[in-house]
Amino acid sequence: MKNYLVIGNPIEHSLSPKLHNHWIKKYNINAIYEKKKLSDEDLKNLLLKIRNQKINGVNVTVPFKQKIISYLDDLSTEAKDTQSVNTIFLRNKKIVGHNTDIFGFENAIRNIKFDVSNKKILILGAGGVVPSIIYSLNKMNSHKIMVSNRTASKVENLKNLFKNIVTVEWGEIPDFDMVINATSVGLKNTDEINLNFTKVGKEKIFYDVIYNPKLTNFLKIGMKLGNRVENGKKMFIYQAAESFRIWHGINPEINEEISSFLDL
Repeated sequence: MKNYLVIGNPIEHSLSPKLHNHWIKKYNINAIYEKKKLSDEDLKNLLLKIRNQKINGVNVTVPFKQKIISYLDDLSTEAKDTQSVNTIFLRNKKIVGHNTDIFGFENAIRNIKFDVSNKKILILGAGGVVPSIIYSLNKMNSHKIMVSNRTASKVENLKNLFKNIVTVEWGEIPDFDMVINATSVGLKNTDEINLNFTKVGKEKIFYDVIYNPKLTNFLKIGMKLGNRVENGKKMFIYQAAESFRIWHGINPEINEEISSFLDL
């Protein structure tokens, strides 16, 4: 039996095992997918298990998407360009890091039929999945990408990868067509983002990369102000499907049944 994992800290909220094990069963694959909470000190041992084929593939979430890179033998073009890894596999005895978050975000945005070309996008946060979102938005020809983070130096680090982004001070809310919460604020139901969106107008899109809980306080604010809201569930499904394809050579079917199956 093959073994697959998602690693992170925190990891309790992850629905990756539920989704991957559903597909594993559907396509009669002799494998199991689990979640594991790790610390930085555990990464070296994890990679040793991959090299020895005791673990056959790993998904990576916060806070390891950048930290894991120094332990890998090779990176895909997407992982190099974003300096972010969320999928690991063994190829020709080399441990390879790839980024399926790009695929996930791009397909999620296309799925909700929102054309980001010539639009102004505000991203809250500067770690984890943000490089993947910026990479996708550039591919889809966004007009202006603004990034706001409590720690301004992290935005400056992003500018080394993406010269076109604009820095916005935390607390300042510029005009936007879409605002994306890419922070971890919202994983707990009590989390409040504490930003004032009352002057942004209506019919904007409030997008949260968090999918569990499915309605964060950030999204509730967006709804209350008369805006469209979307959580990260579709992004999660699409990035997972791409990881599944890489590991098993199968494009899993994505339909409404999958989406409702993940609802808690």
